[in-house]
Amino acid sequence: MRLKDHTRESLIAYTSAQCAAVVPDGREAAFRASIDAHLDEALERLHRCINACAPWRLDEFNVLQSSQHSIYLYLLGNTIWKRSGETEAPTRLFLMNKAFNGIDLFYEIAMPEVFYIGHSVGIVLAKATYGNYLVLYQNSTVGRHKDQIPVLGERVVLYPNTAVIGRSVVEDDAVVSQGVSVVNKRVPKGSIAFAGALGELAFRPRPDDLIGEYFRL
Repeated sequence: MRLKDHTRESLIAYTSAQCAAVVPDGREAAFRASIDAHLDEALERLHRCINACAPWRLDEFNVLQSSQHSIYLYLLGNTIWKRSGETEAPTRLFLMNKAFNGIDLFYEIAMPEVFYIGHSVGIVLAKATYGNYLVLYQNSTVGRHKDQIPVLGERVVLYPNTAVIGRSVVEDDAVVSQGVSVVNKRVPKGSIAFAGALGELAFRPRPDDLIGEYFRL
């Protein structure tokens, strides 16, 4: 994968400088060593994600593209944590992602191999079940309540200002339309959820070609 305007070494330096700006605790050397040890695997994961997302150029990572940057910081922290068990560098990467991109995505959360972020600001993702080919927009929230954990199927779209909470299930190929909250409810496969009367959800079929706007399938 081509790194736009960067080499491997300059990307490490750039990420380390970003960390020093957000968490100026004098531990830049240890942070940089963690990045160096796990960057290649993280970039491989990022490459698969970028190439699957239709709006993005094939085989190119642009660190100044904020959605790609957000996914990069998550994947780097998650890779470091999974491979080494270390938490200090992943925590810094998590804080960087909140500071730069406004997203709350902890490094322990198991995101799918392919997901697309339209705009990252205000996205909050709890530990839940996330299916592949997930689409997220600004101010979308996935939240658990005690031991009640949401389940999102494959090819799910969460439009801006949506929430999926508690024991909710959003089945494969389903969409939650803008401003809708799904709380302890089920969104059927292949449907779009709207706000209905008296707080209930209403549904209609999802367009067959919608997911092609986001992914190369």
